[in-house]
Amino acid sequence: MTEIEVPLETSQEHIQHAALHASDSDKKFMNMGAIIAALLAVAAAVSALFAGHMANEALLEQIQASNKWAYYQAKGIKASIAEMKAGENSDKVAKYKEQQEEISKEAQEKERESQHHLLQHESLAAAVTFFQIAIAITAIAVLTRKRSFFFGSIGLGLLGLVWIAKGLVR
Repeated sequence: MTEIEVPLETSQEHIQHAALHASDSDKKFMNMGAIIAALLAVAAAVSALFAGHMANEALLEQIQASNKWAYYQAKGIKASIAEMKAGENSDKVAKYKEQQEEISKEAQEKERESQHHLLQHESLAAAVTFFQIAIAITAIAVLTRKRSFFFGSIGLGLLGLVWIAKGLVR
């Protein structure tokens, strides 16, 4: 799977441009906005990296589960053939059935692990979204010089951190 793209260059350029043409009182606010936007960008990039990793893990584990199920089927076919052969020992059939049970447990475990990583991916992808929106709102706050937008972006950034924690702790 490809990593989630986090385009941030335009927002940073707008913030830098606004900071150059601001009064001294606004420059501190804009500098803070630039720092917050940069931190949010780092958090978005890290979240995107983890989200991509979790998606890859989910895919690999699902492939492994599919392989286990194919192996399970092969053992079932061998058991059926052994049962049909008149001279075969019933111990061989029992051995195949026992192997099938173990393979089934392994396949189910891989499916659970895949689902777990997929849930982690979804949480981390949501975190990326919150960070991207927070960056955009930070840019709006700096451009309009409205502190309410700035605090809103910080709130969304904190919400993104909650979703990172949710994704990594699951």
